[in-house]
Amino acid sequence: MGKMGFMLYLDTVLIPFSLFLTLGYHAYLWKTFEQRPSSTKIGLEKLHREFWFRDIKQGDGKKGMLAVQSLRNTLMATILSASIAILVNLALAALTNNTYNASHLFNSEIFGSQSERIYALKYGLASLFLSISFLCSSMSVGFLIDANFLINAVSLDDDRFSYDPYSYTQTIFERGFSFAFVGNRVLCVAFPILLWMFGPLPVALSSAALVWGLYEFDFAPAKQIS
Repeated sequence: MGKMGFMLYLDTVLIPFSLFLTLGYHAYLWKTFEQRPSSTKIGLEKLHREFWFRDIKQGDGKKGMLAVQSLRNTLMATILSASIAILVNLALAALTNNTYNASHLFNSEIFGSQSERIYALKYGLASLFLSISFLCSSMSVGFLIDANFLINAVSLDDDRFSYDPYSYTQTIFERGFSFAFVGNRVLCVAFPILLWMFGPLPVALSSAALVWGLYEFDFAPAKQIS
């Protein structure tokens, strides 16, 4: 196998393996969440939010204010994720303009293929993940802001509502947290893809480390309960 063939071999094997590893883990997490929600951290948090929302939805003004203050931390974290995603995406776009000038620094086989198509795929894939993360985080901010208002307005006892205001508010509430989770996880997956500029080997190693860390984070509460 020649030099070019070996570089293509690294890219065509390690990169799909890394994507399969991270996406497969989240598919497993989602299946576990659907079947046994109490065994995952996101499932336990969802159950706690349901009890918490049930407790504050009766229209107590003090509890409504407490809910707004409690959601502030989630809003700040989501805004931070969106800011990181768009800033890294902008930096990536600026780096792409100068990437060919520095291509001589990455001529070793360990850095994978250096063809123009691979370069475009490297930065395009990373930019796609960052854009999706920014979009989901931005939508989460919008839903959480709406939930802040609706939690205080849901206590209005008005027969003019053609729907259950409590159920609608809880739906908006959960959508905000769901989009925040998706945006955060897509941002996490984007960082190993960014390492592709240093070759496929760092992508594979960082993806394995990411899955290991997320597994300890997502399933740690279930271990403690058992």
